[in-house]
Parts: sequence; structure tokens; C-alpha cells
Amino acid sequence: MASRSHCATLLPAATLAAAVSMSVAAAPADTAGPHAATAVDANGADTFRAAALAHGATALDPDHAGIWKAATPPGDMHGEFANADPIGLAAGVSITSDCSINWVDPDSRKRYCFSSATSLVVFLEAPQAYLSRARQNWEHVLGEAAR
Repeated sequence: MASRSHCATLLPAATLAAAVSMSVAAAPADTAGPHAATAVDANGADTFRAAALAHGATALDPDHAGIWKAATPPGDMHGEFANADPIGLAAGVSITSDCSINWVDPDSRKRYCFSSATSLVVFLEAPQAYLSRARQNWEHVLGEAAR
């Protein structure tokens, strides 16, 4: 016989699974809803691609490739520690990053680069503590790299 806590865990999971399967079964499979990969009009034409082409956007044209051109900085970004992730430095290792994920210290206005979003989230829990530890290890890591 299953324990009471085991049953308490299974019940919400079973309820969620049933709700998902019911919502999938209720959705008509032959219609293009708002979450469809591409919209198709009554004649079978791909309206998404047609609209993109009408506005001059193509996959080979990065200047007109959608909203991401606005979110991407125009040139290379550089941060402290030669773009090394402060979380890695705090642990004593150099993890290089392309600086696409970064944080600017509001006090010093210095930019710090991160190798992943997870690293940034962990860092933001105690940024000054991680920076202090990263600074302590930076010279040591530079010395190791030179050898």
C-alpha cells in the first residue's frame, strides 16, 4: 500500500496530466491557431513568410531579420577580467564568455560578462561577495594561464 505522502505527490501530477491531455484533445488539429508554427490562409499560402517578404525580410538579410537586431549590440562587448565569468573566477577557474550575457555594476559602472544566464542569476544573489572573491583569484588564474 502506498504511503499518504506518496499519494499526495501523485494526485497533483495525475490531475495535471489529465488536464493537459483534455486540452490537447479539445484543440482541433486542422486549424492554425495563434501558436501554430506558420499561418496558412484559405488558399494554402504561408502568410507569415509572405508578410515577412513583403516587408523585405529574408533569412539571408541580417539587417532586416526581426527584433533581434535591436537586442544585439552593434559591436563586440568587453568586460572586466578579460570577459571571464566572475562565478568561475570566484571558484578559481577562468570560464571565458562572449559577453552576450552581462551585468553593469551600478556603483562602478564596470561591465561583467557571464557564460550563462544561470551564472548571472547566481551572481546577482551576492554580487559584491562574488566580485571580491573573483578579484582575489584573478591574479592567480592569470598566473596559471601564463604557465
